[in-house]
Amino acid sequence: MSRTEIRITGFGGQGVILAGIVLGHAVAVHEGKKAVQTQSYGAETRGGAARAEVIVSDEKIDYPKVISADITITMSQESFERYGATTRPGSVLFVDADLVTSGSGSSGGTMYRVPATKIAADEFKKTLVANMVMLGAVAAVTKIVRLESLKTSVREVARKASADLNTRALERGFEWASANLR
Repeated sequence: MSRTEIRITGFGGQGVILAGIVLGHAVAVHEGKKAVQTQSYGAETRGGAARAEVIVSDEKIDYPKVISADITITMSQESFERYGATTRPGSVLFVDADLVTSGSGSSGGTMYRVPATKIAADEFKKTLVANMVMLGAVAAVTKIVRLESLKTSVREVARKASADLNTRALERGFEWASANLR
């Protein structure tokens, strides 16, 4: 792997930024790779557009922004419309099946529909952990990071009060994707 570009998008309040921080920390600290994480979000934060980008590489990272995402995660219809349809051939697109209801997907990549919000609501009674369900699913399918690295990273960077819940959500997303996505 020379450079893998990951874009995580959604709206404020979904934990998009936390997912990017957890992923970047996991690959840099626990996988021994180089990583850069950047983020942007609307001034209104909750409900506005949010985006986190993570660059992962075995080599020095010269440019810290996504040029052409290898992995795109869209957690809302708006983010799907903005980023989902522009993925390139050979890339991977993950969409929250509960919040992205229209559109055929990428223009050449592989699309995976993950019921992250439904799993979070039904099994954890908190839609706020849909981000971790999705991150677990991404890890299972792409192998960009090990589940154990993500779980350790959550315990190190997330609020202590939510670490156990986030860890269980990561595990559930990984299990769901391992059983349902090929």
